[in-house]
Amino acid sequence: MAIKVYKPTTPARRKTSIVSFSDLTNKKPEKKLTIHKKQHAGRNKSGRITVRHRGGGVKQRIRLVDFKRRKFDAQAKVIAIEYDPNRSARLALIQYEDDEKAYILAAAGMKEGSRVISSLEKIEIKLGNRMPLEFIQPGTMVYNVELQPGKGGVMARSAGSGVAIQAVEGKFAQLKMPSTEIRLVKKECTASIGQVSNAEHMLMRIGKAGRNRRKGIRPTVRGKVMNPCDHPHGGGEGRQPIGLKYPKTPWGKHALGVKTRKKKKWSNKMIIQRRKKKRK
Repeated sequence: MAIKVYKPTTPARRKTSIVSFSDLTNKKPEKKLTIHKKQHAGRNKSGRITVRHRGGGVKQRIRLVDFKRRKFDAQAKVIAIEYDPNRSARLALIQYEDDEKAYILAAAGMKEGSRVISSLEKIEIKLGNRMPLEFIQPGTMVYNVELQPGKGGVMARSAGSGVAIQAVEGKFAQLKMPSTEIRLVKKECTASIGQVSNAEHMLMRIGKAGRNRRKGIRPTVRGKVMNPCDHPHGGGEGRQPIGLKYPKTPWGKHALGVKTRKKKKWSNKMIIQRRKKKRK
């Protein structure tokens, strides 16, 4: 995979780049493993907008990804590497020996024809194989990691992300997250070997507003250009500063530097070291 940069034929093309699709298999998605994605435009079940700047976008079909991989000790063959419009990572279409098919998150370097297996016992440390953390040696990179045994992978699922196993002691495995946070996870939780595919996704430049609109993202307007009745930063003649001690959200709360994690959250005891702040 590589970043494809367009020739600057127009102002928008000059700043646009995409991730090459050369690694994908030339086939249509498995229809039985897809469902229609409903349009909610950021609204909850009551019809109120709970997520701003959402709406529109092209029609999509959600791929049903198997994050649990509970079909143990059954070898599967990777028959295709596919694009997924709902996530940044690539998907691998696997086929078991009984002809059952499933989508899984593709690991970086996984190719068509590879063999993968999921087990609750110790198996070969190979790209795409899945097993409990207690059987994976320290220093190995894993992805799609469970937080609770049997609940399915929830951590390290976006393009290029991976978790490093630092140690396995007692009932827990010590993991270093992509955010540099170090936390404990039960050693019975399963994880897949490798890193998530399509790491170049973060280097892609959107280039123009039209691409964001096709993704279902609507324009974001700055608060300081609004009226005082619409935003705390609004009002004033011409280009004025916000005139406040600290930035505020549209609802008057602190907008920057506020910890949103609950102080008494049950999982605080599982975190050994919080993530480090990025220096600008």
